[in-house]
Amino acid sequence: MAIELSTPGIGELGDVVATLRDWQREDVPLQLHPGDLGWFWRFGEDRTAAATRVWRREGQIVAIGLLDEPDWLRTAILPDAQRDEELAQRIVEDVSSILVDGKVYVETPMGALVQELLFKDGWNADAPWIPLRRDLSEPVPDPGMRVDVIGAEEAHERTSVQRASFDGSTFTDERWFAMSDGLPYADARCLVLRNKLGESVAAATVWSAGDGRPGYIEPLGVHRLHRGRGYGTAMVLACARALQELGSSSIYTCTPATNVGAVATYQAAGMQALDEIRAQYRDA
Repeated sequence: MAIELSTPGIGELGDVVATLRDWQREDVPLQLHPGDLGWFWRFGEDRTAAATRVWRREGQIVAIGLLDEPDWLRTAILPDAQRDEELAQRIVEDVSSILVDGKVYVETPMGALVQELLFKDGWNADAPWIPLRRDLSEPVPDPGMRVDVIGAEEAHERTSVQRASFDGSTFTDERWFAMSDGLPYADARCLVLRNKLGESVAAATVWSAGDGRPGYIEPLGVHRLHRGRGYGTAMVLACARALQELGSSSIYTCTPATNVGAVATYQAAGMQALDEIRAQYRDA
């Protein structure tokens, strides 16, 4: 059963998004989420399609990759095929043709066979990231602050907080509209938290994968002029409540292990740190 690698056309992205949704389960290691594709969609559907890779066996999608950067490939694998030797070997063989020359990175689900084959092929473990998760089967406390769901008229507030939260951010109003037009955004919400003066001080986007499936925060930021006042914790609670309303079974996110402040913020909002995850890299 030959496995074929392809770059999907724009018309095929719907199948990719639907497949990613189906693969999100509580009993499966964290992997590429439809929200990752949705956040990338801010660059437009043409660029999103060009950055996507699909592995198929007899027409069935068995693995999906997203080139977050030319040197960084993030993947998801059919849950029942994560120890499939033929598929793992094919992904390892294809990595070199997908990524640019030089130092490159690959993210695969922890415990997938492809990781073992990459190590055998000379790849190394990258710096650790910490996943954090909160079950949404129980009520989530009110954040105690005003939080608005952002639509087209308030898009400029969402983008301005993003740029004020992350150095080098290029999230413009135009990119918000491109993202919100994307297929994954049908199951997403953009949120803005306001202080007592009504100022936008924190923002986030949450992505549902459907009823009973894990939901995802990507990204969340607090305005650099308003940090240290509990807005981050309140924003996380607001995200959890939004995903609960969308039917998500849990909420999760990932942050570098070195970002101890972010880890503490998520934990203060009731999220629990899980075992660290690591991408793999190959030197030039």
